[in-house]
Amino acid sequence: MSGAPEFLYEQSGPIVTLTLNMPDLRNPVSEPAIVAGLVSAVDRINGDGSVRVAILTGAGSAFSSGGNLKAMAAPDGNANAAPIDNRKWYVDGIQRVPLALERLEVPIIAAVNGPAIGAGCDLACMCDIRIAGRSAAFAESFVKVGLVPGDGGAWLLPRAIGQSRAREMAFTGDMISAEKALAWGLVSEVVEDADLLDAAMALAKRIAVNPPQAVRLTKRLMTFAQDSTLERVLDISAAMQPLAHATADHREALDAFIDKRKPQFTGR
Repeated sequence: MSGAPEFLYEQSGPIVTLTLNMPDLRNPVSEPAIVAGLVSAVDRINGDGSVRVAILTGAGSAFSSGGNLKAMAAPDGNANAAPIDNRKWYVDGIQRVPLALERLEVPIIAAVNGPAIGAGCDLACMCDIRIAGRSAAFAESFVKVGLVPGDGGAWLLPRAIGQSRAREMAFTGDMISAEKALAWGLVSEVVEDADLLDAAMALAKRIAVNPPQAVRLTKRLMTFAQDSTLERVLDISAAMQPLAHATADHREALDAFIDKRKPQFTGR
């Protein structure tokens, strides 16, 4: 295990587990150490061909409380800062997180182990797949403290659950349970709290057995497709597919199919 005490990076085979590790503050994603940890982890994973999947979770009883409200209210906090300084704080701080996770090349699974509030809810939405423990809860709660989603939530949440439900969450700030999150499509599975990391790891292993370059290309293609036309998606697909055909793993998959054996993928 490595990383700063506030953010942990642990690799087991092809799977990396990232842990927000400020449980006393309920893992506020706005903290500089957590922002720096997430951005650094993305760079580290993208540069490490042995990593095929990542899992993101929180230490303690919360996934992430979002922003640190006590720090905001402090004499030198956001509530008392000049607007130009606040803008710089967001651009140089928490807004680096969605941009980093968007360029993460491998799939990332959010293992939501407790409340995911405000920016914490948005952090979960930045991940490709979300699994929730039964005690998890979600709130796009910025309006409750007189704020707007400053971390990309207005873009992220509607893409996860649709405009109507996203606007309901954003306009009311109300909390929804893990079960409602499942019904709304915000998470793909709800498991018992004690089984959460095992479930996330099991899913990660199901992804990791596939050819890693094909998985990375598929993630890039699906990210591109979110804001594109069918014609442009077909065009980029036609450009990506020859790259996939040229990999040794594609040849291995074909040979294994013909030989009726289990393929051995190397990432080449």
